[in-house]
Amino acid sequence: MMDKRGGVEGQSVHPGKYARVERERRFLLAEPPAPSAVTVSRAINDRYVKGTRLRLRRADLSDGRCELKLTQKVPISQPGAVQGLITNTYLSPAEYDVLAALPAALLSKTRFSVPPLGVDVFDGHLQGLVLAEAEFTTDDEAQSFVPPPDCIAEVTEDTRFTGGHLVQASRRELLKWLAEYGLHPRAA
Repeated sequence: MMDKRGGVEGQSVHPGKYARVERERRFLLAEPPAPSAVTVSRAINDRYVKGTRLRLRRADLSDGRCELKLTQKVPISQPGAVQGLITNTYLSPAEYDVLAALPAALLSKTRFSVPPLGVDVFDGHLQGLVLAEAEFTTDDEAQSFVPPPDCIAEVTEDTRFTGGHLVQASRRELLKWLAEYGLHPRAA
């Protein structure tokens, strides 16, 4: 069972030498980026392993490479760009296949690199959601960041727009959340 901070109830994780602080700000966009603005794209399939804080990711890059990784995200409840701790482990195809057999909720999207943002255009029941992220190494960088004008609303502190919550959201919930920000995507 997940607790209200996104962790697994009754379990704690402490920062160590392998986990790093994740600083990011998230923004809603009304539409995907113009193709001419995109530097790299990747098709991403995420498997959120049920009952854990683990995400198994397959990213197929536009240059033909494939990136496989296991990520643990430990969220924290505080305002601002610090989202929590993140630990990534890169996997071989055989390791990925073993972990992909675990029960998981699935989320798919295409990520477009549009510096300084990564723009996610979601598929399936999340179609119509376009979410941009900017990552930072320091608090000062995060605080001084001025988002581009095509960012409709900042949702950094709205946990509904995190992968762990989106993967569980219904189409109806998503449309309601987007409407709260004045966005009304076309029907899927």
